[in-house]
Amino acid sequence: MEKAYKGMGMEGSVARWYEKTTRKDMDEFRREAQRFAAMLPKGGDVLEVAPGPGFLSIEMAKAGRLRATGLDISKTFVELARRNADAVGVSVDFRNGDAAHMPFADESFDFLVCRAAFKNFSEPVKALAEMRRVLRPGGRGVIIDLRRDVPMGEIRKYVDSLGLSVPSRMMTLLTFRFMLLKRAYTAQEFGAMLRQVPFASTRIDINAIGMEVWMER
Repeated sequence: MEKAYKGMGMEGSVARWYEKTTRKDMDEFRREAQRFAAMLPKGGDVLEVAPGPGFLSIEMAKAGRLRATGLDISKTFVELARRNADAVGVSVDFRNGDAAHMPFADESFDFLVCRAAFKNFSEPVKALAEMRRVLRPGGRGVIIDLRRDVPMGEIRKYVDSLGLSVPSRMMTLLTFRFMLLKRAYTAQEFGAMLRQVPFASTRIDINAIGMEVWMER
């Protein structure tokens, strides 16, 4: 399966706008980092696929008990993520690369996460196969993303919770309506893709505006 949208990474001013907007989600990044870190033994290797500005990877690395790596197709995001990690004195290996052709050896990671990005991948099934390849036996991965069939009323509630300025709120709502929702999958569509990759087990959990897709090698 390939998508008409070719998955070009955000660059330049668009990436910097995204960084500024997602900083509003720092409490959520911290909660998610704590949740995922609790699933891993000390010294575990974690990969974030398409980390953007790197906030989640940085939060996971802050405790010092995990080795964190981030892979993003956007050169601007890699630069921003490295700068953000340096600013708080945290070591994360942020690299430039494609989720469908990862520059990592087989069985390199204990856990991986892909947040708010999978819908943009131009080769989604290849990306899933790569996720399985780089996970160690028994390793787990989670994709957190938007659902295409979520009502706009729920999107408005989420955007309102971010505390954005009026111009940023309008731009964010328009981005959801005319860009992100169009690229997103339903749970049924995601399930069909998962069946093409031989994970040991998978699970899709629905939430207010999206879903968590869990995979185990």
